Formats: sequence, structure tokens, C-alpha cells
Amino acid sequence: MPGAAPTVMGVGLARNRYLLLTAAVLPLVVGLGLLVAGQDRAAFFAFVAGTVPVLAVLVFDIARALGEGRFGLDLLAALSMATALAFGEPLAGNVVALMYAGGQQLERFAEGRARREMTALAARAPRSALLREGDTLREVPIGVLKGGDLIVVRQGDTIPADGRICGGPAVLDQSSLTGEAHPVRLEEGEEAPSGAVNVGGAFDVRVLRPADESTYAAIVRLVEAAAASRAPMARLADRYALGFLMVSLGLALAAAFLSGDPRRALAVLVVATPCPLILAVPVALMAGLSRAAKRGVLVKSGGALEKLAAVRALVIDKTGTLTHGRAQLQEIRAAPDFAPDEVLRLAAALDQASSHVVAAALVAAAKARGLALAVPEGVEEEGGVGVTGRVEGREVAVGGYAFVAARATGDGGAMRASLPAASAVVAVAIDGCFAGLLILADQVRDDAGEMVRALRAGGVDHIALASGDRVEAVEALGRSLDLDSWAGDLQPGGKVSHVTDARARAHARLASGTVMMVGDGVNDAPALAAADVGVALGARGAAASAEVADVVLLVDRLDRLAEAMAIARRALAIARQSVFVGIALSLVGMLAAAFGLLEPVAGALLQEAIDVAVILNALRVLIPGPGEG
Repeated sequence: MPGAAPTVMGVGLARNRYLLLTAAVLPLVVGLGLLVAGQDRAAFFAFVAGTVPVLAVLVFDIARALGEGRFGLDLLAALSMATALAFGEPLAGNVVALMYAGGQQLERFAEGRARREMTALAARAPRSALLREGDTLREVPIGVLKGGDLIVVRQGDTIPADGRICGGPAVLDQSSLTGEAHPVRLEEGEEAPSGAVNVGGAFDVRVLRPADESTYAAIVRLVEAAAASRAPMARLADRYALGFLMVSLGLALAAAFLSGDPRRALAVLVVATPCPLILAVPVALMAGLSRAAKRGVLVKSGGALEKLAAVRALVIDKTGTLTHGRAQLQEIRAAPDFAPDEVLRLAAALDQASSHVVAAALVAAAKARGLALAVPEGVEEEGGVGVTGRVEGREVAVGGYAFVAARATGDGGAMRASLPAASAVVAVAIDGCFAGLLILADQVRDDAGEMVRALRAGGVDHIALASGDRVEAVEALGRSLDLDSWAGDLQPGGKVSHVTDARARAHARLASGTVMMVGDGVNDAPALAAADVGVALGARGAAASAEVADVVLLVDRLDRLAEAMAIARRALAIARQSVFVGIALSLVGMLAAAFGLLEPVAGALLQEAIDVAVILNALRVLIPGPGEG
């Protein structure tokens, strides 16, 4: 279907694809009826009437595209219709017009089907919320919600903004966010993500942040950006357009010249099929994006999907990525002049200002012990490394050992002896003196080993662990998962260097190779940006990491990453298959037309059959394949 590429029309007829289709169909039906009745001349004019309006819209489209610096294969459709009219073959022109107008509808169907899971996210976005004001309820636009507001979520409602459950418990369907089919039960005080649907009784939610800053709003923005993106592979097809056009025109002219029959040129033109180039690639890639979204993996663009399929090396963070990121305090080792609870209390008070997962664990541990936490002042955080500030007039530093040791006197080396291998250690300094170590344990995810095996089976041949945790803990985890390399005590810049080294090793082994970085915190953002493919754990990760990442895991499961890679590889394979097979069939049809084996009308019908087959093949991406859930 020549010309099925998306275009912007500026006239009334062009704005309504159904009118365009009707303008081609009705005259064709009338004309065929007149032919049967023996009214050849009237049928001739009916076919002309079915061709001219569509040709006029198409010429307008082509002129507009050229004015915007875009070139496409719509020109073949225009040439086919114009040539048919010039050669007195309006029936062939009307059939091509029908194929073009029908192609617009087929395109809309195919892309709509491919985008289904992605557009469903935006379609489910709530527009209003039920605000509780004292004893009254008032329905308000979600744009007016702010932190601290209390809203009522009724059964069947979508939570409009991130908040905490009040008057729970709540039973939520989070499938639109995570792909998980089973409802989740949240207790009072737990955080409820925007976008989840209430499938239980009504409950209240205390809003944490405005709706436009919520999890769901961010996801919808990412989805819209992904849907509007064009993949490098799709852009590459544009470069083939001129070559395909030249081949088609050359073959048409040669057929007419060598045979002495100008109708053969017309037959070649109407069978020329640009759809494998125009639609097969974007439909297959959009279907891949949609399929990944359904499994809880948001790939931000078609380009990212292509890179995901080519990953050969992986660099992965430890805390909150390979581990649950819900570390629990196991032991406090305090310096002689400091009480253990005092070390924890001051450290946790300062960490209230940090978004790091370990900081949250310290705050929870302090509250569990009944320790009162003052509000910190003058807080300065070095992402992923440490935090400094004042608590009750005292200078406090909390973070990695090197970070704290550089800001304190005293030797904490003795306290670091005989630490559990897999533990995470937080150092604390108070008023410039080394005050102690807080030792936490963070369990390795159950699916970490499965993810590693699945990634290796999918072609990833080097997996490295890069973490800010101490070397002993990182080494213990790396050995237990049989990783290829590991490094600990890294600052954010060190993780970036690790990504660069992994890329150099991949290129040395394979002459090319894409490097993926997986992380979940602010300290991972530079490394995510430096990698060819950055993957953020968005189910619980920091906004900064999700913002720079190419892929966001919406579900708290690492095995979905291997699934997303399998989806990406299959989407690209089907896109290439559609292009090569479609173009091959088109060339065979064009050669048959050049040798007089196909009449113009039969060529146009063959062209449409090839187009439909190619698009249906591209939509196979939506069907789960090997390695996909």
C-alpha cells in the first residue's frame, strides 16, 4: 500500500481517512456495476471520479512532506494513479486509489494494535479525584491535588496521585504498572502508587506529591515519548526509499521501452510495494515496545529496543538491584566515647533527608527502637556516597567508610574486622570524630541467579558487579552468582569507568558490543547515562535514575529484564524478515509485470495482498515467543 506512512493532511477530505476511503470505494462499486450493465463510457468516468480526489490529496501530502524535508514512497502511488489516467486505464487507477486509502486504515489498525498496551496506560489515567474536606467530599481535577491532601479512592477508581494508605487495608490491581495479574494487599501506612486500581473496599489516601509529579504521570510521559519516537532501523528505511523508487522507475521504463507496450510500465508501478519499508519496521518495533510494557518493562524508544536486542555486556549495581534494597540493621559498633543508640539516632535523623534505600533502613530501625529523630539542618548529599549536616547542633556525617573517614579523626579500622561477608556497612562521624559503624544485612533477590542464567543464555557474555559497598561484600555476592568481575567501594565516577571498561572489553572480543547498566539509585544515574542501555528499577528507584535510563523496570522483578531482551531480539528479527520477504515478493511481482504476466489491475491487487501479509507478520511480535512470559 504505497503511501501508508503517517502524514499530516491540511484539507477537509484528508483529515478524515474514512471519507478518503469512501471517495475511492463508491465510484469503484458504481463503475463496476456500470461495466456489468454495458455502460463502458459511464464506468470510465466513474473510475476517474474514484481516482482524482485521492490523487489530489496524495499530491498535497507529497508537497507538504517535501516542504518539511521528508521524502517517502508515496510518490509511487501518485505516479501509478497519474499514469493510469494518462494511459486511459482509470480502473487500475481507482484500484490503486482504493489500496492507498485502505492502506491508511490498515496502518491505523496495525499501529493501534501494536500500541495497545502502551496507549492503555494513558487511557486509564484518572482525570478527577474525590477530595475529603472535613466531613464533606468534593470532586476536583487531579491537577489541583497537592501534598497532604486526603482523597477517597472508591472501588474501581484509579489512584490519581502517589500517597499513603489511610483507613486501610487496600487491595490494589497494579497490572497496568507492573504486569502482575494478582491483586496486592497494602496495609495502612504503606505507600500506594498512582495508577493502581482499587479492587477492594473504599479507603483514604494521604497525597504525597502533586499528581503531575507522581509515578503514573511520569510513566505516561515516558510512554508518550516512546510512542512518538522513531528507531534508527525505521529511519534507515527512509534511506532505502530513493533507491527503491529508482529501481521501480527504471524497471517500469525498461519494460515499456523493450516491449513497446506502455501498459507494462503501469503494471510495474502499481505492483511496486513500499510497505515493507514504510510500515513493517515501525509496526514490529511498536509491537515490541507494547509487548515489553505488558510485561512491566517500559522501553522508552524504538532505538532503545534495538540496543536492548544487541546487549553483550552487563554492569549491575548491588544494593536495591541484586539485593532487595530493604536492608535491616543487624549490629551497631560504636566507638568508646559514643553510645550505640546515640550513633543510630543521629545517623537516622540526618538520613531522613536522603532518598537512598540504606538511609530508609536506618530511619526504620531507629523508629523501631523508639528513638526520637530531630529534623536535620544544612544537609548536603553527595549522591550515593554520603550525607553531611547538623542534627541538634551537632555535625554529623553518614556514608561509606572512605567518605566518613575523610571527615573525621579517629581510627575505625579495628571496628571493620570480622564483618559478615555479605553485609552492608555505614560509617558515622559526629562532631568530626569517628563514632561507629552500622552493619546491615540485605538479602539477595531470589530471582538474581535466574536472571544471570537467562541473560547468559540470551547472549550476554560478560556480567560485572559495580557497587559502592565494601569490597568483601561485593566479592562474596559476585562469587555466589558466578559473575565475571566485581568491584566495590566505588563512587559514581567509578561506576562510569566500569561501564567504559566493559564497552572496551566487548569491542575487543566482538569488534562491537552494546553495554547495559542496571541500577536503582541517584548514584547510578551517571553510569546509566554512560551505558549504551541504561536500566532503572522504577518500581522503587530514584527519579533521577529513571529519568536518564533507556529502560525502566516497573515491576520489582529482575527476570523481566531477560524477557525484555528476548522481546527486543524477536521484534527486530520479525521486522527484518518482513522487510526482506516483502521487498523480495514485490520485486518478483514487478518482474512478472515487466514481462507482461500481470495486468495493471491484477498487479494492484497483488500489491495489497503483499502489504497485508507483511503487516500481519509484523504484528506477530505481540504473540509471546520463546523466553517471553
